Amino acid sequence: MTGDEALARDSWYAATAPRAAPRAGLDGEAGCEVAIVGGGLAGLSAALELAQRGLEVRVLEARYVGFGASGRNGGQAIHGFACDPGVLEAQLGREPARQAWELSVAALDLLRERIRSHAIDCQWRDGQISVATTPSKARALMQWADRIESTYDYPLARLDAGTVRRWIDSPRFHGGVYDARSGHLHPLRYTQGLARAAERAGALIHEDTRVVALRHGAPVELRTARGTLRARQVLLAGNVYARGLVPALDARIMPVGTYLACSARLSPALAASLIPSRAAVCDTDVVLDYFRLTDDDRMLYGGGVSYSTATPRKLAERLRRRMVRSFPQLSAVPIEHAWGGFVDITMNRAPDFGRLEPDGAGAANIYYLQGFSGHGLALTGIAGKLVAEAMSTDASRFDVFSKLTHRAFPGGRWLRMPALVLGMAWYRMRDLLG
Repeated sequence: MTGDEALARDSWYAATAPRAAPRAGLDGEAGCEVAIVGGGLAGLSAALELAQRGLEVRVLEARYVGFGASGRNGGQAIHGFACDPGVLEAQLGREPARQAWELSVAALDLLRERIRSHAIDCQWRDGQISVATTPSKARALMQWADRIESTYDYPLARLDAGTVRRWIDSPRFHGGVYDARSGHLHPLRYTQGLARAAERAGALIHEDTRVVALRHGAPVELRTARGTLRARQVLLAGNVYARGLVPALDARIMPVGTYLACSARLSPALAASLIPSRAAVCDTDVVLDYFRLTDDDRMLYGGGVSYSTATPRKLAERLRRRMVRSFPQLSAVPIEHAWGGFVDITMNRAPDFGRLEPDGAGAANIYYLQGFSGHGLALTGIAGKLVAEAMSTDASRFDVFSKLTHRAFPGGRWLRMPALVLGMAWYRMRDLLG
């Protein structure tokens, strides 16, 4: 993807979580019980769970652990999904949709438990605020909070127009909803810590090992540039970074670039005045902004998207303008890091988990996790746990999600991206018009 190496290199996360010694690639022929394609959060979560169950696991990562969205995202771990709960209710029914919601909340508990039990130093902080940029969006946000509480028994605190300014010192927001159970962390440190935990449990992680071909069968065969791995079961968890292995899956996700910047250090007093609770914040616009304070008192600010996979020009300045729009008091504060990454979105923004139908006779022994749609920091963890359950003992919880129907993006390989650009331009105009 265009400019992706530079986007990874220039992040504040990379500057504050340097890589350990490279892990050996896969050379020659090898076998295992479970092969996992992708060394991000979903693949590492599954590797940890499977290794703890005593299975022989190998992870094949094309670059290095945390190279993709897992190590470059906004760091916000939030309840629920990128789609409205109504999407799941319409397809699954009320009770299965409620079970899916409860699993998304369990994902937050699992995240905290892993940080604690594996002693991962990833700067976790409790608290997340959803904010509205217009009065009408504030009314819609309060109605959403009412529905979440009444349908899913999930408590949320309302922040009206007069209250929200005490939580976020910005003239831009007209209301908000605070969730004490969600929070934020340093995603690259967390990903690296999860990799170390998986290795301690017995998993092998091969870096610089891109899978170039997959052959169904018993065992499944995965070919790399320098070797071949045969496995009884396979998990595909590379998302947009594993495109080309299974074209049918590729058609159901779209790579979307998202971008972040990190300011110079602020004075402790200024930082404390901006977000006194130090919660993570995200607005409800379609093309949204999201931001939080780092442990060393920087403003980490994300916003804007790209559907061409090309990095926007003057990225740092673009993001600085977005930051100052929310916080005019930061107009003289420089940006020290600007970066981005690619997330995989589905048509309906619901997660896409399942099994591939085998070619010819044989078992469905290839699983996949994709379509986190920018909402995956916590959800990838529970997804890895569910797929490990399905591979080793019980698929009932995994199948809550595998029953969701997903469509390919319209327009085929060449036209679907321009169609999405036009569609998002319409939504962006709606955001501007309120």
